[in-house]
Amino acid sequence: MVLFPNCKINLGLNIIGKRSDGYHDLETIFYPIPLFDAIEVIESSNPGKSLHFSMSGEPIEGTGEQNICVKAYELLKADFPRLARITFHLHKSIPTGAGLGGGSADGAFMLKLLNKKFELKLTTGQLLDYSLQLGSDCPFFIVNKPCFARGRGEILEPIEVDLSRYKIIVINPRIHVPTAEAFLLATPAAPSHSLKEIVKQPIDTWKEQLRNDFEEPVFNKHPEIKMLKDQLYEAGAIYSSMTGSGSTIYGLFEKNKDPKLNFPSSYFVRELDDHVQ
Repeated sequence: MVLFPNCKINLGLNIIGKRSDGYHDLETIFYPIPLFDAIEVIESSNPGKSLHFSMSGEPIEGTGEQNICVKAYELLKADFPRLARITFHLHKSIPTGAGLGGGSADGAFMLKLLNKKFELKLTTGQLLDYSLQLGSDCPFFIVNKPCFARGRGEILEPIEVDLSRYKIIVINPRIHVPTAEAFLLATPAAPSHSLKEIVKQPIDTWKEQLRNDFEEPVFNKHPEIKMLKDQLYEAGAIYSSMTGSGSTIYGLFEKNKDPKLNFPSSYFVRELDDHVQ
C-alpha cells in the first residue's frame, strides 16, 4: 500500500505565551499544499526484526530508528502486539527542517496507512491521540483540511479558506532554523487581530495584518531569508510569508501571472497550481 503525505503552510502564526510544561501557546491556520512525500508499506515474511526501513530523496538527520514513521509503527505495535512485520520505504520530496511539516505529515500518514492496511479500526479521535504522541503538528495531518489551530497546534477547528484560485510558489534556501532556537528568539505577545477574521478578508489585505511572529527574529539572524520574501513581492505576489519557524518562504500569485524569479540552483523551488483534495 502506498500513501502520499502532503505538507502545509501557515497562514499567520501568533506566539501567545510560554506554558508551564515548557511548550508555547500559539495560534495559526494550517493550510495543506500539494507537495508530497511517498510511503510504501508491504507485509514482510522475513523473520527477525518487526520492521525493515529504507529511504530515498531529500536527506534526513538521524538514524532510521529515530525516523517518525518508525516511531508511528512502534506506537501502534505497543497496543497491537500482533501487528504484522513490515517492510517500508519512505521517499522524501519535502525538505526537512523547513517549516513545512513534512516529518509530521509522514508520521501521521504512517498511522493512517497502518490503520487502513491492517484493519485496526481506529477512529479519527484515536488517530488524533496517537498522532499527538508523535508531535504537535501531527494531528493536523490526520484531519488534513484547513484548520485554525490553538494550544501547541493540536487543538484544531476546521475553517473555510480556499487558495485553489492561486498559484503558490514555495522556496527553501537550505538554511536550517531549529524550532527550539526560533522559539527562544521570539517574543510572545497577545495578537492584535483575530486570524480567523483576517483570512475572511480579501487576500490583498493580508500583507498588513497576517503575520508570522517567527519572521522578525529569524530575518534578523538570516537576512537572506527576508530577501526571498522581498523578491516574491517584487515579482507580484499578492501575499508572502515565512511558514512555521522557517526557513521556507511562500508567495501567493494570480494564476495568470508568470513571475520572473531567479534563485540559486541549490535552493528548493516549487510552483504549485493545484490544491490538496
